[in-house]
Amino acid sequence: MPGENKILYGIGVSPGFAIGRACLVNKKKVKAQKHIFLQKEDISKEVERFKKAVLMAVNDLEQVKTLIPEKYREQSHIVDAYILLAKDIMIYDTTCSKIMDENINAEWALLKCIEDIREMFANIDDDYLKSRIHDVKYVSEHIMNNLTGKEEQSLEKLNGRYIIVADDLSPIDTARLHVGETMAFITSLGGKTSHTAIVARAFEIPAIVGLENVIQEINDNELLILDGATGMVIVDPDSDTLQKYYEQQERFEAYSARIVRESHLPAETTDHYRINVMANVELLEEVVSVIDRGAEGIGLYRTEFLYMNNKELPSEDELYSDYREIAEIIYPKINTIRTLDIGGDKFAAHLFPDTETNPAMGLRAIRFCLRERGIFKTQLRAILRASSICKNINLMFPMISGVNEIRQAKSVLEEVKNDLRQENQPFDEDMKIGLLIEVPSAMVIADLLAREVDFFSIGTNDLIQYSLAIDRVNKNVAHLYDPLHPAVLRMIRQIVDAGHNQGIPVTICGEMAGEPMYVPILLGLGLDGLSMNPFSVPRVKKIIRQISMAQAKLFLDDISLLSTASDVNKYLLENVVPLFPDDFPTYKVSSILD
Repeated sequence: MPGENKILYGIGVSPGFAIGRACLVNKKKVKAQKHIFLQKEDISKEVERFKKAVLMAVNDLEQVKTLIPEKYREQSHIVDAYILLAKDIMIYDTTCSKIMDENINAEWALLKCIEDIREMFANIDDDYLKSRIHDVKYVSEHIMNNLTGKEEQSLEKLNGRYIIVADDLSPIDTARLHVGETMAFITSLGGKTSHTAIVARAFEIPAIVGLENVIQEINDNELLILDGATGMVIVDPDSDTLQKYYEQQERFEAYSARIVRESHLPAETTDHYRINVMANVELLEEVVSVIDRGAEGIGLYRTEFLYMNNKELPSEDELYSDYREIAEIIYPKINTIRTLDIGGDKFAAHLFPDTETNPAMGLRAIRFCLRERGIFKTQLRAILRASSICKNINLMFPMISGVNEIRQAKSVLEEVKNDLRQENQPFDEDMKIGLLIEVPSAMVIADLLAREVDFFSIGTNDLIQYSLAIDRVNKNVAHLYDPLHPAVLRMIRQIVDAGHNQGIPVTICGEMAGEPMYVPILLGLGLDGLSMNPFSVPRVKKIIRQISMAQAKLFLDDISLLSTASDVNKYLLENVVPLFPDDFPTYKVSSILD
């Protein structure tokens, strides 16, 4: 019987091809025991029972760290984050308080606690932070299993080569997998910024997330073809399709090995235009990947992690230690540190209990920092102190909407510098200061802002969202989010021109920078740098080395005459992609079944 060739699409989060049998992992949610109101004499015992369940979860997580292969041991920080989360006031103290204040059993109290956290996270607009609710759910389910005595399915005991199919996998589940035997995985839940996706990329396991109802769509032991770049899964492929994908897989693996070997070559066009290709990171442990894949520095270091994974605000010394270590590891390359892009609604509830109905346009990023001067100054002190070590740190302020904001931010920075001078604390007096352009008002007055700073970085993720009035995580309008919209391209050009007229460099640090098909456009726009996920760096650098700046400008001239994003996309597929036959295998593969 010929294969069915059923095609499913999810979100590709870790590139690579896998061809193998499905192994369904059915991680059923544990049901709490019935709601119980306690007698007063039983409350302290119930609190102790909950604390014991948390301790068991922490011990289990510590055991998981020992299962991570030595090659990937730097990823153990994610397990550490789970351990901190299990003991965090959001879960630990709140649940204990509910048991004592409401006289209810631990299971019921934990469920109520998680529901409160879920509501809090629902108001968060930032993709990365919003996805942390999956981590909270995993940790709480682990604790609940200990309370109810339910044993989890042990993934490390699975044997054989397989493609894991599950509703969800936590990073801990991923760490438990046999990295050498697990071919890939597919889940119903998750997104590009989830910890599970980060672990998949770190382990270089092809992965697709967000494929709804995947457990119902795929049968156990069914033959699958998975493309971790495009998010496509072919279920029950016929022999011809199978053969074509085996050939494609072989070419892709050879290509991937080659571009990593070549990744330390400069990103220079055939007519000698040099552009900096850098990496975005949010965790110290990612810096090794930045170096291994030939990135020419860190174009964006997100600093929110230390604030989101501690019971208390991090101290100046904790921040200093983190910033110093990254600067030392990446030296002599530049590390561009973005100050807190976070709002009160995104901190742990016990620190900042205020909520907002529209946090995306509320008190966040530089607005939050200018109001909470103490938090802001602590971070600035840590950054300045770290800058003295290698003198390779740049400072960048997020979500600047006007000249007054950047002047206020610089004024606070100058206050901190004066304090450090009085304390005889060294710092880099020549540290460069930049800002992120990610709201339309900043784009419109980019010429005025350029007089205030040493460099621009364009945060295309938010700039596109705000300019097109599209919530990227709203499934009803997410399809309208398009970096190729002519308005977006015109905005980038205006920002680049404003920066260059003032003699300052302009970089893009949004997801757009890491899309290989967009590289000729971004070159034509005259950008000085691109910053992206470290895994995108080798491929982007290779494409840059194969094109001339003159050719890129001709492409841009043609594209500037087009009226719609779909027209621009069609132009790129017809005129740009064919020039790089080895670099766009996914575009060729997608036509196999057409």
